[in-house]
Amino acid sequence: MADTKRDYYEILGISRDADEAAIKKAYREMAKKYHPDMHPGDKDAEAKFKEASEAYAVLIDPEKRRQYDQFGHAAFDGSAGAGGFDFNSADMGDIFGDIFGDLFGGFGFGGFGQSSRSSATAPRKGRSLQTGVRISFMEAIRGTEKELELNLQDTCEECGGSGARRGTSPVTCSRCGGSGQILTTQQTMFGTMQSRRACPDCGGRGKIIKDKCSRCGGTGFVRKHTTVSVSIPAGIDNGQTIRLRGKGEPGENGGERGDILVEVRVGTHPEFDRQDTDIYSGVTLSFAQAALGDTIRINTVDGEVEYDVKPGTQSGTRIRLRQKGVPLLRNPESRGDHYVTFTVAVPEHLTREQKEALQKYDEALGGTLNGYSKKKKGLFK
Repeated sequence: MADTKRDYYEILGISRDADEAAIKKAYREMAKKYHPDMHPGDKDAEAKFKEASEAYAVLIDPEKRRQYDQFGHAAFDGSAGAGGFDFNSADMGDIFGDIFGDLFGGFGFGGFGQSSRSSATAPRKGRSLQTGVRISFMEAIRGTEKELELNLQDTCEECGGSGARRGTSPVTCSRCGGSGQILTTQQTMFGTMQSRRACPDCGGRGKIIKDKCSRCGGTGFVRKHTTVSVSIPAGIDNGQTIRLRGKGEPGENGGERGDILVEVRVGTHPEFDRQDTDIYSGVTLSFAQAALGDTIRINTVDGEVEYDVKPGTQSGTRIRLRQKGVPLLRNPESRGDHYVTFTVAVPEHLTREQKEALQKYDEALGGTLNGYSKKKKGLFK
């Protein structure tokens, strides 16, 4: 009876608003734990596996899940008029194919229809490599070219990558017929199950090399020292990665080469700091320059620029030089800004004449030297 069954959400240990990823994750854990192959002859584990599989088959299908949420188990026993659900139907291979493929290396279900797996002889992309390059602060601002010295696996020139001695060729494996896989069949409670595994005779290659290449030992690959050029764009920042497509190791069975991922490490600068696309620096002004104003020259990443300091500029004042920062990676014509903070220098050692000049200056302003206002000198006297 439908009302004697456990709730499907409870079986998988998920909430009723669980998404597809959560359902798959929960079922994978249950399948690994209770799969009959892991517990031969254990009827309790077999029953729990079947229960979890039934729950997964319903909840992973949007329409069946909608019916279950509305009618419960009655949706599939015909009493609710929802059309019923045959757990041993032909579409079960599609439902379970990916899950069992991930768990157990690929299964076809004779009773449910056979799932498909990519052939071991299909083209496969080569391995991608990771490396790094160090550049200076200014090289990151302006862009540069670097040469990378790498040792990578490459196609053997002696045999052209076949692995066979020159003048010979690999032969098709007689055991797997060149597919690189063999099938084993077993009967389960769900029907006939076919598992695929790499052919032990050819190692999954589909070909057997009877006379191996002396240079690569039959692998088709050799280690090779090579130089690769990398173009580093203006505006690159510390820690960013450049992908060199097709510069990695060669693929198998005609597959494309992998990539090279180059992590950029940017050095520091004695005068400039960088935040994203903005540059920060500081300039020291004399007291006279800050008080009277002056035309000064400020260093930027593009060289010196003139700037008119306003009279009365205070220490800590920050100005912005527009478009004098770092070029944007995707739009080098646009740039960040350069921010300059002014610091007014206070002299530490003064001559007698300098002290007298400052005293006269202070008196002209009303006087605040010696700890009191000279405007009130008469009162204290």
